Amino acid sequence: MADSTITVEDIEGELFRIERIRDILVRRESELRYMMDDIQLCKEITRLKQELQKLVSIPDKDKSKEDREREEKLLQQINKLVETRDFLVDDVEFERLREREEDREMAAFLQSKFPKALAAKASGASQDQKVAFKSQQTSAPLLTKTSLTLLKDCCGFTCSVM
Repeated sequence: MADSTITVEDIEGELFRIERIRDILVRRESELRYMMDDIQLCKEITRLKQELQKLVSIPDKDKSKEDREREEKLLQQINKLVETRDFLVDDVEFERLREREEDREMAAFLQSKFPKALAAKASGASQDQKVAFKSQQTSAPLLTKTSLTLLKDCCGFTCSVM
């Protein structure tokens, strides 16, 4: 039998907390996918740059027509990958802003739906609420650091792409 001290509001509150944790995990998965795509792009750009560097090191008088064509093709490929990466960085920033807006909307909704529960939570959170809050706290720095910042860092100081 169900515990008679649990109210419908308690159940709804727990469902919202579970939903919030699920959203955090979905966001983290999305960020990891962005990071994987970024790493692949950086690796490919680096590989192409190394190949281009070998061709550039050949004196112009010793280059064949194929070498010049390959140089041009490599430059085009690198440019295309850099544009793709720029799009990826823009997409990550858009997602970050969208998620921030979702968080604001959810906070406003929860405040309107559960004003008493949120007031009680502010005065003395239960162990379950502390765990949910801690999971959100743990994820927040990761979300910030792994989104736009890491993508920009990749081709700035730590990556030889740019």
